[in-house]
Amino acid sequence: MKKRISLLAVLLALVFALSGCSESSEADYDKETLISQADALISSFSQMSSEELDAFKDVNELQMNLTLLQSGFNVDAANFTTMIDAWEAGVEECGDYVEHDDFKVEESSGSIMLTSDAKYKDRDAEITIEFSEDSKMLSFTASAKYTMGEILKKAGLNTVLGMGTVFVVLIFISFIISLFGLIGKTQRKKTEPKQAEVLNHPEPEETEASEETVEDLTDDLELAAVITAAIAASEGTSTDGFVVRSIKKRRKNSQWK
Repeated sequence: MKKRISLLAVLLALVFALSGCSESSEADYDKETLISQADALISSFSQMSSEELDAFKDVNELQMNLTLLQSGFNVDAANFTTMIDAWEAGVEECGDYVEHDDFKVEESSGSIMLTSDAKYKDRDAEITIEFSEDSKMLSFTASAKYTMGEILKKAGLNTVLGMGTVFVVLIFISFIISLFGLIGKTQRKKTEPKQAEVLNHPEPEETEASEETVEDLTDDLELAAVITAAIAASEGTSTDGFVVRSIKKRRKNSQWK
């Protein structure tokens, strides 16, 4: 209920603000008509509270277009909502609106721009209202004006933030690169115990001594077989009854040397 009452009050304010130019709304607008539209728009916005402006955003597009048509504003509902957002952004940045100078009309390809220096509570701004070639209102902007000191301060702050961000990223990259060395050390620690285990338990290797022992055993077996056969032949028996337990070399007498 409160929103409907607020919208009704806003509608009446818009109608009164545009009462002087509503008769010519169906004809082609001249510069004076565009200026009257711009003045009426700023006057209406400045007299509305933030709650009344926000109430427009809750209205559907059909109702909004009917309200704007009855008020005499030659603007679409979507563009009007965007203009409300731009007005509120200007007030938030520059403070409450106070007044503005006369509009300057500049024609460009496809649009007509109305610009004016405006005074707000905290800082001055430049208001720009764009119209199409058929005099339909398209957009509204309020650009804050900053002093040279404020501009340099912002530029310096942006430079410091940009350089700081770059240095932080570089430090982070250096930290990541330094971790690669730790990864290598960790891998070496995992492989060193395996290498030490291999060194402590070497695989058995065939030595020359073992080869000589095998050769000696082979020779002894052959010699034992020969001796067994000779004894069996001299005794006239078979080799089954003979078992060679050991073979010892006899030392030669010194006189044979």
